Amino acid sequence: MEGIIELSVVQVALAYIFVCFVLIIVKIRNINREKEIIISSIRMTIQLILTGHILLFVFNNPSPYITIAIIILMEIFAIYTVLKKFRSKTSVELKKVIGFSMSIGTITCILYFLLIVVRIPNWYDPRYFIPIAGMLIGNSMTGITLGINSLLEGMTTEKAIIEEALTLGATPKVASKKVINKAFDSAIIPTINSMIGMGIIFLPGMMTGQILAGADPTIAIAYQIAIMLGILGSVSLTVIIMLILSYRTFFNEQSQLMGR
Repeated sequence: MEGIIELSVVQVALAYIFVCFVLIIVKIRNINREKEIIISSIRMTIQLILTGHILLFVFNNPSPYITIAIIILMEIFAIYTVLKKFRSKTSVELKKVIGFSMSIGTITCILYFLLIVVRIPNWYDPRYFIPIAGMLIGNSMTGITLGINSLLEGMTTEKAIIEEALTLGATPKVASKKVINKAFDSAIIPTINSMIGMGIIFLPGMMTGQILAGADPTIAIAYQIAIMLGILGSVSLTVIIMLILSYRTFFNEQSQLMGR
């Protein structure tokens, strides 16, 4: 089997023609996105180049301390990204719940996936730990963002219904059950949709990368199935922990719905 075809700087540069193509479209259509497209393209390039050099060092010098430090940074950045999006809409208590849910949910699934499913000899092996952690944390971050957005919206639009249920004697948990269920559904739908189209409509990134690197397609498929199930589990666990703990932050000690 032939090895992977390496891309030269010139070949990578040629791929930027797609950026030019998009810039032409938004310019012709008078869509004011040129700055964002250029900045995002440059930022992505710089970030990935730096990441590549860092990973090269980490892979050549495996250490549990380095792996733990990287995972902590990934978790902090993911939590910060979520909190930044809802900065003015979340209480201090809800922010704590988000941080706790992201940390516990993702780390639990990462360790289970690596130690029980993949069964790597060294749990801190960066070649396995970092890429898999990145996929689980990244998808969980997206899921929890969608979940929070739906939760905040639901607690506002369904305020009258929730207050009526409370008046009739329902507990906060029962009164907000519909909102919580809808938020959970909103959070996992993107992952489910990806699973439905995978293999027929598109080939996922992890599987494509392994095949391009020369791996047997059946091995790549096995890894992809496992990682997608891991992502589904991580997103679900992270979001459900967040929802179970967060709904209480919308009520006071007298079980009254508070304004935001």
